[in-house]
Amino acid sequence: MHPELEHAACYRALLARDARFDGVFYTGVVSTGIFCRPVCPATPPKPENCVFLPTAAAAHRLGFRPCLRCRPELTPGIAGWRGTASTVSRALYLICEGALNDGNVDALATRLGVSARHLRRLFERHVGASPLTVAQTQRILFAKKLLGESRLSMADIAIAAGFGSVRRFNDAMRRTYGRPPGELRRSMHTAAHHTEGVTVRLPYSPPYDWEAMLGFLASRAIAGVETVANNRYRRSFACDGAYGTLDVCADLPAHQLRATIRIDRIRALGSVVTRLRRLFDLDADLSAIDAHLAHDPLFAGRVRARPGLRVPGTWDTFELAVRAVLGQQISVAAATTLAGRLAAALGQPLESAVDGIGLLFPIPAVIATADLDGIGLTQRRAASLRQLAQAMRDNPHLLRPFETLEDSIARLTELPGIGPWTAQYIAMRALREPDAFPASDLGLLRALETPVGRPTPAALLARAEAWRPWRAYAALRLWLQPDGAPA
Repeated sequence: MHPELEHAACYRALLARDARFDGVFYTGVVSTGIFCRPVCPATPPKPENCVFLPTAAAAHRLGFRPCLRCRPELTPGIAGWRGTASTVSRALYLICEGALNDGNVDALATRLGVSARHLRRLFERHVGASPLTVAQTQRILFAKKLLGESRLSMADIAIAAGFGSVRRFNDAMRRTYGRPPGELRRSMHTAAHHTEGVTVRLPYSPPYDWEAMLGFLASRAIAGVETVANNRYRRSFACDGAYGTLDVCADLPAHQLRATIRIDRIRALGSVVTRLRRLFDLDADLSAIDAHLAHDPLFAGRVRARPGLRVPGTWDTFELAVRAVLGQQISVAAATTLAGRLAAALGQPLESAVDGIGLLFPIPAVIATADLDGIGLTQRRAASLRQLAQAMRDNPHLLRPFETLEDSIARLTELPGIGPWTAQYIAMRALREPDAFPASDLGLLRALETPVGRPTPAALLARAEAWRPWRAYAALRLWLQPDGAPA
């Protein structure tokens, strides 16, 4: 058993089938060789037959097979892991995007700014398995998910899950489940076939304030690129050389989002799903975050009124960085207008528009050399955008998370046109730093204004110490007035 998991406490949670522990641990049943989620409907095993493990990868490493009833591939969170080690979190995100499809752990470690040996040590300590085992587990669970939720061919599923060949896919599924993929599919309830795309379920742990999420995205939607209407989010996308559109709605009673993805290259499907989970902040443990913030009287009533308020992410880090630069010292509405003009002038048209979505957001190489005079930018702002785009064109991994939040902020502020406020905002939404906090933001300062006056950024930072390590979620609550209106 993993040293950080206490056997008696885990067994009590297992007996209660407590959904709050879904993704926190897995139960390996030594008498059957199967591992399950804490919410599994099967009869609980005897305590002496249970081994409690922190991740699905740790269970795979010990030779346990995934349960076909509770389906570990549906667990909220990346690889079913909710630890606090930031380097591991970033590594898991990159693995889900296919960073280890080539098996190169050294290259992954270099992207994270650590040695391969240190990365393996972190994974053994926090995840209970090596990075390569985690990558293989992710491929297997994602393939199992597609078997049950789509009518994709076996070849397409093998490609989308990153196996590289149908033979490797078949071998991995036989070793894991003891039967071939075709037999697995026949034993599962498979979703109806969607001729215009692949629909996948994106589970999360409740609560989830979907209305607030859509409201935030709607006020910042870039015309022609994305839209929010009829309680749905739609956008165009480019990902790993693939192009397409997506349509996301919420199934709140089932604690999941449903995404219909239309894509021209199935190989990128896994990366699309990973980006959607980050865009909608699906891997956060909001029960724990809300409980922490509610200790402060400032947030107690707000948390009760609107539980599950999440930090909206972004589809693309460069797109968010451009939006952040455009939004410096102007209103959200004005920045959204400028972003729409930029997309209209420089965005690549899709072959066929879907629901008013007909443009791809311009890539760094286009903005780097573009004439931005007709968009309405100041010369200084236009120069900052071009310099940022040139830097991204020359180094596509420039806007990546580093080992610590402080390191990420320091690297971001070295970029042209990006100061401390912009760096914190990018870290908050694009790098998914839960403790990022733009203390100089006017909206945050106004939210704490009293008859005596507004606090200074330094005073706000001191006040926010009690909110760590979830200051980004505190910022969202300060931006949203207690009555639900934007600040």
